[in-house]
Amino acid sequence: MMSGRSIPGIPIPSQFADMSMQLLAPKRSIIVDMVMVQLISAIVVFVGILLFKANEISQSEMTMMVVGVFLSLFLLSSVYHRITRF
Repeated sequence: MMSGRSIPGIPIPSQFADMSMQLLAPKRSIIVDMVMVQLISAIVVFVGILLFKANEISQSEMTMMVVGVFLSLFLLSSVYHRITRF
């Protein structure tokens, strides 16, 4: 058995519990980075579809793609604005 004090009610060593809590509850900056990466990837996908499949998609699909690009850019700029404010 591993050494270390046990937390009452939890039959695992405290070092393992601390490690799992740090792993499963990331700091805020990691979550913000993950959101920004998702928004950037959405922008890349929408622009890629507009560039390479423009002849094959209908006007309503193209409108949705353009709205998606602008919405993603708006959300990305608002997240970046909040990051730089702190």
